[in-house]
Amino acid sequence: MKARFISGIGLLLLVSVGTWAQDNANAKQEEKPAAASASQSKEPTPSKEPVSVAGPDYVIGADDNLHISVWKEPELTNTLPVRPDGKISMPLLDDVQAAGLTPMQLASSLTEKLKKYLADPRVTVVVTQMNSQRVYVLGEVIHTGALPLLPNMTVLQALATAGFTQFANTKGIYILRTANGKQQKLPFNYKQVVKGDDVAQNISLKPGDTIVVP
Repeated sequence: MKARFISGIGLLLLVSVGTWAQDNANAKQEEKPAAASASQSKEPTPSKEPVSVAGPDYVIGADDNLHISVWKEPELTNTLPVRPDGKISMPLLDDVQAAGLTPMQLASSLTEKLKKYLADPRVTVVVTQMNSQRVYVLGEVIHTGALPLLPNMTVLQALATAGFTQFANTKGIYILRTANGKQQKLPFNYKQVVKGDDVAQNISLKPGDTIVVP
C-alpha cells in the first residue's frame, strides 16, 4: 500500500510539473508578439529640414550660414558658413562662390557643377543664419552694437530690441544711411511714431543703417 501511495504522489507531481512547464511556455510565446510589436512601433522619425530665415530674394553675403541639401547624397548635405571671401567649400566642388547670389541661384549653380559627378543632382539651399546683413544702434540704448537685419525690419523693431536708457532723447533719434556714396540723415521721433501721428518715419531698414539715439 505504501508503494502504491508513493507512486501515486510521484505521478501527481509529474503531472503538475508538466502542466506548469506547458503554461510557462505558452506565456513566453504570447509575450514575443507583444515585444515584436513594441519594437516595430519604435521606428526612427525622419529628421526635419532646416527652415529658412530669409526670403527668396535674399542676397547671400559673407558670414551667413547655409544648409546645402543634395537629395540622396548625405555626404554632400551639410550646413556651411560663407567665408569672408564670399565662398563656401563643398566636397567634389571645392570652393564655390555664394555671396551675391540668392538661395535659388546658388542651388542652380551647384546643380550644374554637380552634374559632372552625379546623374541627376537635386540641390536645395536654405539660409539658416543671416549674419552678413546688419544694422547698428548707438547712443543711449541698453544694447549697443550690431543687430542682424531681419526681413522688413523697421526702425521701431530695432529700437525695441536695443531698448532705451533713462537718458534717451526719444524725440531726437535719427538714422544714418549711405546711398550712392552719400550719407543721409533721416529723423525719427519715437513718441510721434508710437502715437501714430507720423508712422511714415518708421521706415524699413537697409544693410549698414546706423540708428543713433542721443
